[in-house]
Amino acid sequence: MAFDALETPFGKVDRIIGGSATYAALAASYFTQPIKQVSIVGGDFPQEEMDKLAARGVDLEGVEIVKDGKSFFWSGRYHMDMNTRDTLVTELNVLAQFDPKLPGSYTDVEYLMLGNLSPDVQISVINQLKSRPKLIIMDTMNFWMDIALDKLKEVLGMVDLLMVNDSEARQLSGEHSLVKAAMKIQAMGPKYLIIKKGEHGALLFHGRRVFSAPALPLEDVFDPTGAGDTFAGGFIGHIARTGDTSFEGMKTAIIMGSAMASFCVEKFGPNRLEELTHAEIDERVNQFADLANFKTEVVQA
Repeated sequence: MAFDALETPFGKVDRIIGGSATYAALAASYFTQPIKQVSIVGGDFPQEEMDKLAARGVDLEGVEIVKDGKSFFWSGRYHMDMNTRDTLVTELNVLAQFDPKLPGSYTDVEYLMLGNLSPDVQISVINQLKSRPKLIIMDTMNFWMDIALDKLKEVLGMVDLLMVNDSEARQLSGEHSLVKAAMKIQAMGPKYLIIKKGEHGALLFHGRRVFSAPALPLEDVFDPTGAGDTFAGGFIGHIARTGDTSFEGMKTAIIMGSAMASFCVEKFGPNRLEELTHAEIDERVNQFADLANFKTEVVQA
């Protein structure tokens, strides 16, 4: 939960609500409620934004508020291709002291999404649970591979599914082939692996089974910030709604996550996610289904 300052070829905002947990919670809330949020903010985080989240069924008991502190702040500038960006400013502020303490009502959750934070924080959250969830999903990035690889591998041994992008999968595995990378990463612990490929969709691996989810061609990508977290929120929200943690269930969940991410990029920050209707989501999911389905006819000589 943070503040972002964003600049894209289509516009600029100096201060807007952001943060992985914000995007993921908003996306998941369209599929299941309540969402039990664990995060930290400073006294500068607007109550109005807290109220918006609460109205969407987000339980904020697990959000620590440091009244005399400042919330995490990130500033970035996107290039014309919208796939690359420059980080201009990163201020950890209260996030530097984040040591999450789960409320009692959070310790028996059935589904857990671990955001992209220190492996120590991720381990701490898992260890506070009374019983193992039906599904534990984690996100990570190359930064933790560079400075905390041993701890990262420890977390990998505790989770069911890892979400990374293609470059992160290659770095973690040491393999250029994503198929070989997936086999190596699964051997580290997670039975499932999702490799996100941005505008080229996503891949789901389980053993030697692979599902390739398409990306929806969009006329305009206004702001890609938070799209990956929105994808994760839609994915786990659908799983929590259906209770289906099978490979087939995850295939559908990837489409749901992709649909939510396609909305996220249409406006700055989480604005588009705050105004969605279920009818819009259904229509977008059907567009993805049309992309993935085809029929063939056998032509004989």
